[in-house]
Amino acid sequence: MPNDTGHNGWSNYATWRVNLEIFDAFNPFEHLSDLNQIASFFTKTSHAARVLQDHAEEVLFECATVEGLAADYARAFLADVNWYEIAEHLIDAYREEAV
Repeated sequence: MPNDTGHNGWSNYATWRVNLEIFDAFNPFEHLSDLNQIASFFTKTSHAARVLQDHAEEVLFECATVEGLAADYARAFLADVNWYEIAEHLIDAYREEAV
C-alpha cells in the first residue's frame, strides 16, 4: 500500500515544501566559524533541527505584519514539518560537498 502522507520523497507535504522554499539555498553552516563547531552540529541532529526551525520561523514571521488567523495557520503548518529530516538532508548534502 502506498504511503499517502509522503510527498516527493519526503515524509510529508509540509516538510517537502519548507525544505524547498526556505532551505533550498540555505547553508546552515555559514554561521559556524570552525570545523569543531561543524562537527558538533553534525553529531547533534536535534540541535540542527532546532536551528532550522528557528530559521524558518524567523523567515516567516520576521516581516509579518499579520497576526491572528493567518499566523495561526502558518504555525500549524510548521508544526507538521519533520525538522530532523531536513537537518539530516542538509547535513548529508554538506558532507557530500565537502568530499
